[in-house]
Amino acid sequence: MLRTNLQFLSFIETFCHETADSKILLKTFKPGHRFVRQGETIANIYMIKDGITKCFISEENGKDFIIAFLGKGEVIGELEALQKIDCLCNVEAISEVTAYAVPDYVFAELIAKNPTFTKFLLQELSTRIIQTSTRASFQQLYTLEYGLSKLLKLQDEAQIIISKEDMAAYLGISVRSFNRTLKSLLDKKSYQQTIKMQEYFNLTNKKQN
Repeated sequence: MLRTNLQFLSFIETFCHETADSKILLKTFKPGHRFVRQGETIANIYMIKDGITKCFISEENGKDFIIAFLGKGEVIGELEALQKIDCLCNVEAISEVTAYAVPDYVFAELIAKNPTFTKFLLQELSTRIIQTSTRASFQQLYTLEYGLSKLLKLQDEAQIIISKEDMAAYLGISVRSFNRTLKSLLDKKSYQQTIKMQEYFNLTNKKQN
């Protein structure tokens, strides 16, 4: 559920260290900051160094659909740069995020002149296709409760707070359906697990208020 690409990140870090004037800058984004906006043109391709973001599409009816949670080494804006189109989705920081901002012309030069970079980029794109197909199958084959359990495990391991709204948007359901699924999951958990989950969601609601 959390996408990472540590090999690609290692390549960019080495490239920046070895290239005196790479034009690649390291930027920091606070939680909640939307640094890529759907429908807009961006001049940089981003690679996440630290932190977690959510990549989502905003529909015309006002609802959001989260495509993925992106972590270390994940690339943002590469499709738009390759196709020379406006941004297909929004990207927002969930935790504090540091990311390498690669100017679009530097990105184009790396593709044209650096076979290793091109290899990593192709691997990244192919992995995303595989993961998208796997997710579609996952949502068909497994229950919502299982998907919610995976999300809870992710936020616990990553030490982040994912709101009910974001969890529902990732699962492709309404918040009302999410609450029903959560209640059903709580009913099946042990006493200690139930208390822990209730404390988590109480904390989440306080932060949102």
